Amino acid sequence: MSRILIVEDEEAIADLEKDYLELSDFEVEIENRGDTGLQRALSEDFDLVILDLMLPGMDGFEVCKHIREKKDMPVLMVSAKKDDIDKIRGLGLGADDYITKPFSPSELVARVKAHLSRYDRLVGSGTAKNDVIEIRGLKIDKTARRVYIDGEEKSFTTKEFDLLTFLAENPNHVYTKEELFRKIWNMDSVGDIATVTVHIKKIREKVELDTSNPQYIETIWGVGYRFKA
Repeated sequence: MSRILIVEDEEAIADLEKDYLELSDFEVEIENRGDTGLQRALSEDFDLVILDLMLPGMDGFEVCKHIREKKDMPVLMVSAKKDDIDKIRGLGLGADDYITKPFSPSELVARVKAHLSRYDRLVGSGTAKNDVIEIRGLKIDKTARRVYIDGEEKSFTTKEFDLLTFLAENPNHVYTKEELFRKIWNMDSVGDIATVTVHIKKIREKVELDTSNPQYIETIWGVGYRFKA
């Protein structure tokens, strides 16, 4: 089931679009502000974004620009503005389509289906997708060995990446420092436990908003570490 994000501040319009898309078996989420819509578009996996032009917090042009800098997916821009200059600007920023209000919901659904179908053909529906772990804004792309926090890429060393990935793949399990050293470094941990502590500290500095109150990697005092699912 394809996931669609609607970023629209007029609730009646957003709800109508959502109803019609859900009748066509799409999973739909709504955001009413540009800034929060951008945050969700970057931090979650959506297959297409329907983006209003006039939004509180951040306008549709800026949202589209930032999405295009980070992600490759269809963006349909919706606006009451009929001026060609707005259409040209929107399409120039990377929007795949520009729909002028008012429009029929069935037309919107048809365009959504057409763009998703076109995107599948371009990407190749048989192409294997990257192996990705996503938890509360943290995205670990195992295939590309890249890590993102709310859409922003963070630089990781090989062992930092391996350690974070191992913990994220085994959430809610408490591992001792000795166990983590054996798993990641493939060596006896005698005399090297501090290596794990240092790497956990570096990982937290990159992924945690507040290292003193971590939301991802918890310290279980006297035992070791646990990744919070």
